Amino acid sequence: MTRLAQDWLAQDRPTDDHFPPTVHEFFPPGLGGTPWISRITVLLWIGIAATIVFFLVAYRRPAIVPTRTQWIAESIYSFIRNGLAREVIGAEGVRFAPYLTTLFCFIAVTNILSIIPLAQISPNSHIAFPAFLALISYVMFHCVGIRKLGLGPYLKRNLILPGVPPAMYGLMIPLEFMQTFITRPLTLAVRLFANMFAGHLILLVFTMGGFALLGAQTLLLRPVSLVSWALAIGLTVFEAGVALLQAYVFVLLTTS
Repeated sequence: MTRLAQDWLAQDRPTDDHFPPTVHEFFPPGLGGTPWISRITVLLWIGIAATIVFFLVAYRRPAIVPTRTQWIAESIYSFIRNGLAREVIGAEGVRFAPYLTTLFCFIAVTNILSIIPLAQISPNSHIAFPAFLALISYVMFHCVGIRKLGLGPYLKRNLILPGVPPAMYGLMIPLEFMQTFITRPLTLAVRLFANMFAGHLILLVFTMGGFALLGAQTLLLRPVSLVSWALAIGLTVFEAGVALLQAYVFVLLTTS
């Protein structure tokens, strides 16, 4: 049975080094002979520029009766300010609304790039970018807490839960330290990275699977390529929803 499988896999095996795709898809070569500027880097710049230009255009001539662009920008900001900053953090959360809105828009735009032709990958599929975003929120979280409470009370509040007997401190303090200072920023970054990484792979599998089935020797398998491409189209729509949802979840966890 193993021999038959090997013979089947060897039939019409493409000689192109880029097929089938590997994890190197997430580490594209540099552009123009510069190894530190890749397609993912360019997409990151596009996401930053698109976010900045959108808000500059939206508030270029602010009016009491807003234009469509101004209305969209104000709706996004109001959604984050009222639905997350105020609702989760409280009245003091309003001052964090600009940062949270910027974070949401940037993640949403860079995530949507995963379904845009010619881009077809999100910078957040590379762990470095979600990790850096999580690091910003992590530093801000602790700086605000220490500034408000002082270092000693802040550590006590995060490491010792109210009402816990002193005999449990030896077990509780290491667990709370791991959760607050290590696990929380790690899961914040990995959640965004893993969803965008998996989404890119799924779309790649069904798209390339259609071409593989179309070139199969067995004629009965060739029509199945249409099913594979149809699933790729359906999953592209699903991936758009996931892209926006993950931006919301990242901001929600940042506020909480």
